[in-house]
Amino acid sequence: MDRKYHYERYQTQVALKELGENGQEKLSLAKVLVVGAGGLGCPALQYLAGAGIGKIGIIDDDIVSLSNLHRQVLFGIDDIGKYKVDAAAKQLKELNPEIIYHTYKERLDNRNALAIIEPYDIIIDGTDNLTSKYVINDACLLLNKPFIYGGISGYEGQVALFNVNNNSANYRDLFPQLPEEASLDCNQQGVLGMLSGIIGCMQATEAIKWIAGIGKTTCNTIFNYNMLEQKIYSFSLSHHLENQTPAPANPTAFKSYNYDIACNTDEDERYSIDIVSFEELRLHKNTMVIDLRQLDELPLLYEFEHLKIPEQILYNQAEELPYEEFILLCQTGKRSLLAAKKLRAIFKNKRKVFSLQGGILQWKKYASNKK
Repeated sequence: MDRKYHYERYQTQVALKELGENGQEKLSLAKVLVVGAGGLGCPALQYLAGAGIGKIGIIDDDIVSLSNLHRQVLFGIDDIGKYKVDAAAKQLKELNPEIIYHTYKERLDNRNALAIIEPYDIIIDGTDNLTSKYVINDACLLLNKPFIYGGISGYEGQVALFNVNNNSANYRDLFPQLPEEASLDCNQQGVLGMLSGIIGCMQATEAIKWIAGIGKTTCNTIFNYNMLEQKIYSFSLSHHLENQTPAPANPTAFKSYNYDIACNTDEDERYSIDIVSFEELRLHKNTMVIDLRQLDELPLLYEFEHLKIPEQILYNQAEELPYEEFILLCQTGKRSLLAAKKLRAIFKNKRKVFSLQGGILQWKKYASNKK
């Protein structure tokens, strides 16, 4: 692109004296990786591309579904069923074809994180699960890369810039260790699309400020926004290594670290069944399928016979249910796995209890593909 085109495209932000041509040049040379092309990643990607970041990486293994569209505004009806990274890159190229886009159709984990993150200057966390956030944090610690945390829960969202230097706070200063139980994601808990947009835009803002070296970032600060009350507050966060569960000290330890929340994988296999086994087992006479989500959780499940009993009620009523085998379902399979272990303990292993791997969302995809 010629200089006149470049000037006309970015003139309104170059006119800002703090940014100027020098700051714009820094943006054009920067390499940013966005992990997750969902509710946070979509708005962050749009504004990073609009601002003229030189190279943008997008990693996500998910496909676009109808339930994504209210908050993942890079996508449209025609994108349903496509990989999010492909649909996002196509839309971003139309917005700004000057940028180099790299896509990764895979989930970031401790086996691939170091290789994928290494070429980038700064990482934006657009994930909605705790395991991924610990993986991003620990990989960035090993590679000395800053990353911008984003999180939403109900009507509140948080943003912070972590790991700017050896003395700055990181994600383990906010949450010192992996929880014993998995948290709810957006599909389970619910979210308004505007909150995702606000937090994602703030993450893009933090990236641009850090790259250009302007303004005050959220380093050592947690910024919190409550959209229901329209309240904004922040609190300081300092680096305290002694309060943390130690992060992996080297790449070898990182790749062998157990990031699975709630238990180890070998034990999980005793309680989990895949979709093929589920389809066979749910037809057995003495087997009952139980949806243990809250009554208002979506999507609705109507394709086969089952009971809908919220988790806490299930524990109280379990021994009264006249079945020998149970298959527990939740949104993604995380809560049902924990519940299967608790229920087996209640039954003293005298009845069989299983959890469906991937949960209702995975089964819905399976059923849709069979049509």
